[in-house]
Amino acid sequence: MSFFGFGQSAEIDIVLDGADTRKMADVKSEDGKKDRYYLFYDGETVAGKVNITLKKAGSKLEHHGIKIEFIGQIEMYYDRGNHHEFLSLVKELARPGELQQNASYPFDFNQVEKPYESYTGSNVRLRYFLRVTIVRRLSDLVREMDIAVHTLSQYPDMNTSIKMEVGIEDCLHIEFEYNKSKYHLKDVIVGKIYFLLVRIKIKHMEVAIIKRETTGSGPNTFNENETIAKYEIMDGAPVRGESIPIRVFLAGYDLTPTMRDINKKFSVRYYLNLVLVDEEDRRYFKQQEITLWRKGERARRVQTDQPATDEPHTPLTINTIQKQLAEGNIQTRPNTLPTSPQTPSEAGEGGGGGGGGAAPVPPGGADTDLTSPTDSTDGGARSEGND
Repeated sequence: MSFFGFGQSAEIDIVLDGADTRKMADVKSEDGKKDRYYLFYDGETVAGKVNITLKKAGSKLEHHGIKIEFIGQIEMYYDRGNHHEFLSLVKELARPGELQQNASYPFDFNQVEKPYESYTGSNVRLRYFLRVTIVRRLSDLVREMDIAVHTLSQYPDMNTSIKMEVGIEDCLHIEFEYNKSKYHLKDVIVGKIYFLLVRIKIKHMEVAIIKRETTGSGPNTFNENETIAKYEIMDGAPVRGESIPIRVFLAGYDLTPTMRDINKKFSVRYYLNLVLVDEEDRRYFKQQEITLWRKGERARRVQTDQPATDEPHTPLTINTIQKQLAEGNIQTRPNTLPTSPQTPSEAGEGGGGGGGGAAPVPPGGADTDLTSPTDSTDGGARSEGND
């Protein structure tokens, strides 16, 4: 801006190379709306040009230098005055002098390391942006442009299933199992709940995906829980030996990869919360952490370079099918399909109807933690009364 409306001013535009073909991603803003930004990945070059257009023709613009910065920073909403920069690169576009006409300056941040993914949460924001500054004596001219960054991961080497027995002594004993412990953002969670002992009148059961955002450290730690999705997977009282299937599709929800101790400022973790509600509206729940990761999107290649053959296409008739069956080129379909055991006891996993072969359940009553004998984490299921 110009001082008291006098003097020259300029408009600054940042144009990225390949902007017409570059993918864009939705990034949530602080007010809950979504903005679309150009998408980049770790190690990718950020290049383009800066266009400066003078507002008053025939008048010069004096400056003390023009620069562009590529910045990655973390903003805590409760500490607005301090921005924690984990990435800061600077390129000088022009030395101090005068601009007498419109100018364009190319820039190139080659193979920039972008260690974290863009994120906007309840108490924290992680953003990447380009900032162009025309340094002047009274007031600088500044233009910022945000970009989105996604971090891609490989398939995990170890991805074991989650299996746990929980219960209350002489009242409730269940076994739940999820097929994996690590899921990509478009994955499907498959599992089952098996009732070994039921002496509580269960009204319904639900499973929820919970996001827990942790900011700060020590006594200044803040936890913010958000329920991303909730499914009712059972309605009515179960009986001993009953198995309830679980299938949750993740593609339809606004999820981010799991973030642990990002620059020692914040973490984002996800949990599967299994909740049982009895007829007195007491809730028994068990939380189990899962890991989410982002899989790279690869377009399938269509093979169109196969050499054409001059052999005529043979029509499919009964005679040709019988001939190919005789030659072994076609295999007949089996009459029966392989079956899988329906209960953990049939699969040789231990436990049976009524919990005869199950591990002992910790002592307690209706108001005690619903935990496993081998599980002592703070995410244990609890019973909450509405007294």
